[in-house]
Amino acid sequence: MAGVVIVGGGHAGFQCIDSLRKGGYTDAITLIDAEPHLPYQRPPLSKSYLLDGADPDTLLFRTAAFFEEQRVEMRLGQRVESIDRGAKTLVLDNGEQVVYDQLVLAPGAQLRPLQIPADLADSVHYIKSLDDINGIREQLDAVEDVVVIGGGFIGLEFASTAVKLGKRVSVLVRGERILNQNVTPELSEYMLKEHQAQGADIRLNTRIETVNRLESGRLSILTQDGQQLECDLLVAGIGVTPAIGLAEQASLECDGGIRVDSYCRTSDPSIWAAGDAVSCEHPMAEGFTRIESVQNAVDQAKVIAANITGTPTTYDAVPWFWSDQYAHKIQMVGFHQGYDRVVQRGDMDSGKFTLFLYKGDQLIAVHTVNKPADHMAARKLLAAGISPSFEEAADESLKLNTLLKR
Repeated sequence: MAGVVIVGGGHAGFQCIDSLRKGGYTDAITLIDAEPHLPYQRPPLSKSYLLDGADPDTLLFRTAAFFEEQRVEMRLGQRVESIDRGAKTLVLDNGEQVVYDQLVLAPGAQLRPLQIPADLADSVHYIKSLDDINGIREQLDAVEDVVVIGGGFIGLEFASTAVKLGKRVSVLVRGERILNQNVTPELSEYMLKEHQAQGADIRLNTRIETVNRLESGRLSILTQDGQQLECDLLVAGIGVTPAIGLAEQASLECDGGIRVDSYCRTSDPSIWAAGDAVSCEHPMAEGFTRIESVQNAVDQAKVIAANITGTPTTYDAVPWFWSDQYAHKIQMVGFHQGYDRVVQRGDMDSGKFTLFLYKGDQLIAVHTVNKPADHMAARKLLAAGISPSFEEAADESLKLNTLLKR
């Protein structure tokens, strides 16, 4: 049987299946995933799925019928324990062995756990899987006070949803600003004020000292600077680490991620990798980097499928990201690390604006709030290597797409 075996049923895993079949691949495809669910979309979990009380089936990429029609063997609820590269064989947690001709690793990332007493570990909720969010849904109706640990996208997206649902929300952030790794200080400050205006209590430079269970059943949180909070629900969004354990066991080259070449091939020519766990060289970044985004996972999976089906393809897609918080769609394109100038287009007070980030006179990234047309144009400009002048970037009357004619 052999064929292509894919480990991981997230965005990269599903896209690889779809692209392989669309690319004319007719041999066997097997998908192995530790979760028991059919492959599903993850971005809506902390937002629309939780807010609207939608049916879980609305998250599915495709129904079971699709995978049957595409002749994909689904091994759900099974975990790969080891890879024997010499024998091209996987060993599963139930002892079964699965042989592959080509192996695609798409393990994603694993949650960074909150360090609290072991007897309270089950009291902390995380946002990564469908089971995680279903656990929160079961409790959310009955709670009033919610504490969120973490000021990144996941924590703030959940906080905004909880506020919309009428909960009293406090967000504890270790750093000096929210979205510290993701956006510029200007955008960070803007979103801080938006969260505060909506009623969220954002506490910066705040670290947890202890967590205790009260007789009432509520949780008591003491911070290192002496603040005390009580809550009915504690949610942690303090980041993830790449799931590289399986790759390391197989002695694949890793450097904080599964290292791949420009074709998304690992140090073993029969093994490919895509998604959050991957360390890759990107023409817009310096050295090897990990890109944690749906777009990256999907585009890398497409590259892998093209290479397997005989069309040599390298990965060079312009990276882009997004986050929905309250009525704001935040969209980012490019790598902003190392920028030394920000040019603003539009008035922040209007709730619609664009920030152009330059390194010297070279445009390297664009961050937008409720400006989808600017975001789409920016993706094209960066892909074409076109940098508007500072004056052009600031000029709202100038349509960015006209610059593509250069």
